Amino acid sequence: MALYNFKKIMVVPSAKDFVDLTLSKTQRKTPTVVHRHYRIARIRQFYMRKVKYTQQNYHDRLSHIISDFPKMDDVHPFYADLMNVLYDKDHYKLALGQINIAKNLIDNVSKDYVRLLKFADSMYRCKQLKRAALGRMCTIIKRQAQSLEYLEQVRQHLSRLPSIDPNTRTLLLCGYPNVGKSSFINKVTRADVEVQPYAFTTKSLFVGHMDYKYLRWQVVDTPGILDQPLEDRNTIEMQAVTALAHLHAAVLFTLDISEQCGRTLQQQCELFSNIRPLFANKPLVIVANKCDVTRIADLPEDEKKLLEAFQIEGIPVVETSTLTEEGVMKVKTEACDRLLTFRVESKMRGRKVDDVLNRLHLAIPARRDNTVRIPFIPEGVIKKNNAMDTNVPRRKLERDIELELNEDYVLDMRKHWDLKNSEEQYDVIPEVWEGHNVADYIDPDIMMKLQALEKEEELREAAGVYESDESDTEEQKEIRRLAAKIRQKKRLCIFKSRSKKTVEKPRMPRTARSVERKTLEREMSALGLDMSNKDDTHYAQRARSITRKRKREGSVVTTSRARSSSCTPRDRSGMRDEQMIKKARHIMKASQKGMNRNCRKGEADRHVFNLKPRHLFVGKRKLGTANHR
Repeated sequence: MALYNFKKIMVVPSAKDFVDLTLSKTQRKTPTVVHRHYRIARIRQFYMRKVKYTQQNYHDRLSHIISDFPKMDDVHPFYADLMNVLYDKDHYKLALGQINIAKNLIDNVSKDYVRLLKFADSMYRCKQLKRAALGRMCTIIKRQAQSLEYLEQVRQHLSRLPSIDPNTRTLLLCGYPNVGKSSFINKVTRADVEVQPYAFTTKSLFVGHMDYKYLRWQVVDTPGILDQPLEDRNTIEMQAVTALAHLHAAVLFTLDISEQCGRTLQQQCELFSNIRPLFANKPLVIVANKCDVTRIADLPEDEKKLLEAFQIEGIPVVETSTLTEEGVMKVKTEACDRLLTFRVESKMRGRKVDDVLNRLHLAIPARRDNTVRIPFIPEGVIKKNNAMDTNVPRRKLERDIELELNEDYVLDMRKHWDLKNSEEQYDVIPEVWEGHNVADYIDPDIMMKLQALEKEEELREAAGVYESDESDTEEQKEIRRLAAKIRQKKRLCIFKSRSKKTVEKPRMPRTARSVERKTLEREMSALGLDMSNKDDTHYAQRARSITRKRKREGSVVTTSRARSSSCTPRDRSGMRDEQMIKKARHIMKASQKGMNRNCRKGEADRHVFNLKPRHLFVGKRKLGTANHR
């Protein structure tokens, strides 16, 4: 299980994205409209809220970045040295320190401008202070562009680092480049490390996992190391040195005895002597790789003596070939056993062992005399043992029957039913419905009766009982005709009764057409109305009175039908008299003018002071040559 999960570090945005995200979030999450009739205290609160929200947003994001990145002093020394090799400890700490300083500066800017906003005496002053505060915060973030970019690159590289647990059981592969370390890890684990026939194919640490004796093991593949002073080693080599220095692991030093890696066996042994201090207090195994090309027995005498020297020191030398997999499992077993033994011995040397041993007490009774005492076994136990030794056949179980019959086996659930009458064991279970046995209502002779009825029907058909004359008589035709008339009359009666129930009221057409007076008089006379003594003055007076009445009705304020007559309208609620209502309407219309004029521009929008800058729109030439010299 890995102790550190660097993949969960939050993405570090660039300075421009940081500013854009924060300002857009401030605009979305805070109010954006200020009305003219607001009191100055409310306007101050409005702008103070924007400044505080922006500061809090910056503070939270920067704090999240600082807390996500690992602290050099808190992580394991292996990871601390590895990060120092890869990213330079001083540069890393400086970048995080600058982010922390930027966070504190933004907090101070917000505090200062909120204090100034408390004493602003106009909406214009409040707005300018808010703009200045947000501008200074954004400038502080933009100055941290390089630190943010560096931290994002570090985050991406950290997320690609392998998860190495420094305290678990580990096998560590090291040696010259191109001696077969990556091939070995591919054989013993499920890792898929790139293998190529040239040096420094592996440029970083790789981890694979395997199982041995029901335990989980990690195998770390390191980049190749060259035989040179420590200060001359590059970043790739220093990763391997860091792993060797800090991981409590069994070291597998790999040698290429075929010398196909470009280094002689003498040079490889010199590298071993050079980095020997890194192997202190670690189990060590020498892996003589590529034995499919050259065997140890075929080596010259001087090279044989080099390998024999290792064995004299107690370091095992194992021949392997990652191509034919010869000796690979032997190396794995030898290294794992040595590491387990070493871990047990180191724990036994620790102080905790004494505390545990002090709690344990092994009692060994001493002899009182020279009498030989035979162990006593009770008679019941002896009888039971004798009964178990007899060859009495065992009762057959259902499982035994199933194994004998295989596919023909059918599980019989009623075999061991204990009933009064054993003959009823396989009877059909009665079906009960609503408290009654269904079998009580079934005639057992129903099928015989049905067959008898079918035979009787066949005899009737054979005798011609169901045959009839297809041609109808005159009397039957008359009956059918009368029945059709009755049905038709019945339908008419139903239709007439329905039409009486839904009598539609007369409706006026939606668009009444203009009718001349003569036409109207003629139609009215045809209907029986006397139109001779109707003069024009009567109709004119009648029309004028109707018009005046409609005007009076139109001037009265009508209320909605849905609202109760006792409820006050919204535009009149809280008003003393008509004068106050008029004044409120006047203020509302006046406040709407500026808003209607700038309906597309809100207070929180970034204002473009000059929509048409002079240097872009002045001095434009017409079509023609550009040769004005």
